[in-house]
Amino acid sequence: MEKKKSQALSRRSFLQKSSLAALSAPLFNLNGSDFNGMHSVKSAFPAKQEWRNKQEGMVYRQLGRTGLMISELVYGTERNSPENTRPVEIAFEKGINYFDTAPAYNRGLAEETLAKVFNTSSKRDKVFIATKVTPFYTTRNRLYKEIFDKLNDSAKEEIQNKANRSRLECGIERSEYFMVYWPGQRNQLDGAFLSNAMMDKYGERVESSPELKKVIITSVEESLKRVGTEYFDVLHCPHAAATPEEISCPVIIETFRELKKQGKVKHLGFSTHHGMEALMNTAFELDYFDVILLAYNVINHAFLDPLLRKAKDKGIGLIAMKAAMAVATPYDPVQVPVPQWRVDKLNHIIPDEMKLQVKAFLWALQNQDLSAVVAGMYTEEMVLENLTSVGKKINLVHA
Repeated sequence: MEKKKSQALSRRSFLQKSSLAALSAPLFNLNGSDFNGMHSVKSAFPAKQEWRNKQEGMVYRQLGRTGLMISELVYGTERNSPENTRPVEIAFEKGINYFDTAPAYNRGLAEETLAKVFNTSSKRDKVFIATKVTPFYTTRNRLYKEIFDKLNDSAKEEIQNKANRSRLECGIERSEYFMVYWPGQRNQLDGAFLSNAMMDKYGERVESSPELKKVIITSVEESLKRVGTEYFDVLHCPHAAATPEEISCPVIIETFRELKKQGKVKHLGFSTHHGMEALMNTAFELDYFDVILLAYNVINHAFLDPLLRKAKDKGIGLIAMKAAMAVATPYDPVQVPVPQWRVDKLNHIIPDEMKLQVKAFLWALQNQDLSAVVAGMYTEEMVLENLTSVGKKINLVHA
């Protein structure tokens, strides 16, 4: 077991050294100011906060060392389309100033929706927009799979066994930890662990591949066109990271720095649904991610809470997603089951009469270590309902 841990650390060290070597100059203009009276952390927060679309009735929190003052409720655009812009417009009118999107959302139509609403530079500069590099991890996995497919059967079996052992030993799919949020979710882990099992022998051919750099640049350029903007306030790369090896890839920080110098992106983050403990600890070591978008809810929070406090002390902005999807799903419940005990748990903690998703957002927002919670919204009714979770302090009943 110790040998396996050593091998895992060796792979991570290889990537982290490569990543850190790419840092020829500081990424952030930082100082040692306090944040809302919390513990003073040197070099954690910028000297100036950045406000946009500040409206009465909305509550704003600082997104870590980025200085962005973002609305407690973040607008998730996953199911939006340009034919129905009114939900986005209402959200903006009510003071929501942070919009989360990705090229994978509704086949690019989510990004186009934002372009239709924020269609002038003056409108665009009143909001913060974050997008993601969706094809990063799929490209990384494909590059490894292309090598794998050319190996002989014995080598394939050895690598697959190694991947299976690593996946089992890390506990990423423990029943008390792993939640299915969308159909086919576990398929992502197949590629991630196969890729990681090949890193010792083939990592130098993949992790610094020009193709990985190209996919980041192409993804950002295409998203800029769809959103109709010259820049993104936050770029999440990877989108949906599952293992530390993915966020440690040196191409990420190298390419981000180039895009930032060109004025196309401002702050770097990543999103994650799995293996969040290992991913967050790796992000702390790397110290160049400004934002983490993570699955955080009433079911999985216990092991994450200490990490959230540590992240905030380090100046990393945290946005919770999947708060509501732990207790409700828009998918076929056969494919994405939601056990009744989860619903019962949330109803016990917040017994008040309100929509289940509103309870989920309200519960998450009681944690002051979070900057915001993202809510996927695509109707006017959803926007108005979810806004009722903002700015409320309640006493939670112990579960």
